[in-house]
Amino acid sequence: MVNIEIPPYWEQLNLEGLSGVLMVVGAPDTGKSTFARYLYTRLCALHERVAFIDGDIGQASLGPPTTMTLALRQGGETGFPPGGPRVRVFVGANSPRGHMLPTLIGVHKLARRAQELGATATVLDTTGLVAPEQGGPALKLAKVDLLEPCVVFAIQRGSELEPILGPLRRSARTRVVELPPASAVQPRDMMARRAHRARLFARYFANAYPLEISWAWLAVFPAPCFTRYQLVAMEDRRGFALALGIVLEADLARKTVLLLTPAHSLNEVDALRVGDVCVNPETGEDFRAGNESDRHPADAGRLISER
Repeated sequence: MVNIEIPPYWEQLNLEGLSGVLMVVGAPDTGKSTFARYLYTRLCALHERVAFIDGDIGQASLGPPTTMTLALRQGGETGFPPGGPRVRVFVGANSPRGHMLPTLIGVHKLARRAQELGATATVLDTTGLVAPEQGGPALKLAKVDLLEPCVVFAIQRGSELEPILGPLRRSARTRVVELPPASAVQPRDMMARRAHRARLFARYFANAYPLEISWAWLAVFPAPCFTRYQLVAMEDRRGFALALGIVLEADLARKTVLLLTPAHSLNEVDALRVGDVCVNPETGEDFRAGNESDRHPADAGRLISER
């Protein structure tokens, strides 16, 4: 069970008969992710096979930032996080802004994989991007069209979700359940969110070692142009991320790149995917490639040229 004070209006929700994708939307600091985890634990009492998709690439809970992770219930467990199989996709950014298509493709791949693995109910926790000027409503409505959720649970403080909920209330394509924010939510400012990402990255790379990879026979998306400390995903043939790595060195003449990664081998690696985020391997702090500051190593973000 999620270790929080459960609002009574959460406990009063009737979840009988719900199946398929159940999507949770809300702005930052509304308790969206906490509710998604609570919803997962409730569904474990109703379904033998329940999945959870952590789709919040900036404030992830089941994997490193820049990724979305699918986790499945194992055996008769009822708590969070799920202890079963995990599948991951790499978006390569901390926000969907400028990465709408990879976000949509990634969440669709994970929802389809959950169904392949036998999940009869899948909770999808989305990002807090809801502002119209940043494309939030367009992204959320595209997810509804693509995933066809049984229910959209919407946590709204004021009217910030109206561009999303307005058309959905008048449509039969999904059911909307509206909830107020939980009173116990603790707001986090930008620095706290950045620190959270740094902790997750530091934890993920805690046992990482240098691994040299030759990309002569591997696909590299979008292109083999590496920046020092840039995040790179090693993907299997279906496009799922096997592991992440931080670029340490690259030799374009030899077509090799040295990654700091927890991966021990290249088994099943079909491709490399280069992200738009760099990570300081000493602190776990992230920054966009080319936007390094004096808090990061002096050569961070430098384009690695042919030697």
